[in-house]
Amino acid sequence: MDLAKVIKKETIKLEMEATTKDEALRELVELLFENNKISDKEAFLEDVLYRESLGTTGIGNYIAIPHGKSKFVNKTSLALGRTKQDIEWETLDGLPVRFIILFAVTDEDKTSVHVKLLAKVASTLGDDDACAKLLVAKTNEEILNIFSAGEEN
Repeated sequence: MDLAKVIKKETIKLEMEATTKDEALRELVELLFENNKISDKEAFLEDVLYRESLGTTGIGNYIAIPHGKSKFVNKTSLALGRTKQDIEWETLDGLPVRFIILFAVTDEDKTSVHVKLLAKVASTLGDDDACAKLLVAKTNEEILNIFSAGEEN
């Protein structure tokens, strides 16, 4: 699983307008829809919200990794976004969220590919330095580089 195949410049937004968790999820879902990664915004959002109801996706270090495994996903993808301000989110460390990685996973990929993708992203996010860089990166290319550096580990 090559992260470069699922993280694209077009699905990274470093100046999100969202001020709430719901707005953040909607904004990233919209980004996926605009780039033809999902077929139905509202239905996919329902799948993401259902998954959110099962347990926290705020992993700490100001980062959340919500995800939706859904028949409305055209191509397994990630939408990455950074908010202009802290957002209240249920997190493992009690801190708010500023960087969100929304997983959009097809039904076909929901087992092995999803687990591999999550493992790849987790290996990058397991590095506190990489997490700090995500919060200050200036360009989409910098974000891509942070994740591709994690690939080399």
